[in-house]
Amino acid sequence: MTGEEGVSGVVRGLVTAPEAGAPPERREAVAIRSGGVEGDRYRRGDGHFELDGCAVTLVAAEALDAVRAATGTDVSDGRHRRNVVVEGFGAGMDDLLEATVAVGDARLRPTRRRPPCARLESLAGEAGLASALRNRGGLCCDVVEPGRVAVGDAVTVAEPDPRTAGDAIAARLRERSESESDPSGDASGATD
Repeated sequence: MTGEEGVSGVVRGLVTAPEAGAPPERREAVAIRSGGVEGDRYRRGDGHFELDGCAVTLVAAEALDAVRAATGTDVSDGRHRRNVVVEGFGAGMDDLLEATVAVGDARLRPTRRRPPCARLESLAGEAGLASALRNRGGLCCDVVEPGRVAVGDAVTVAEPDPRTAGDAIAARLRERSESESDPSGDASGATD
């Protein structure tokens, strides 16, 4: 799967923590503002890793399922400490990097992977959790357009990342050029 326009998934969970170290709170709906998720520690400037903070974090439901299968640890209660749990893009979601993603009424741009920190284990009370999430810890996102997001909302690639879009344009141009230069094709200009 690539970050192609129209590819879709669904919001499976929403999580905030009001201050650094606070227990995660599962939510049915949140407001995403220009600085992050309303009521979350990073929007308030109270995140533990503020210098490396993200406005909004996404994590794949598939990644959380893989962690549970590998370790027996279920962190669907929010102990993963990511804001939006999405399903439908695979465990890594790397194909969403640099695309514009519509999440509910908001638009986000995933900019980089978000590996878990070692502090996650002490906050979650689960040894080995950071290792289990190492390559599936989610993505950091910038807010392109604020909006409301609720559990069950659609998640779609609204605009592909520039690399994917450029590759698609180049492929269409190659196909057009090949069909125009193919003497056996209908585009040869031959008439009866």
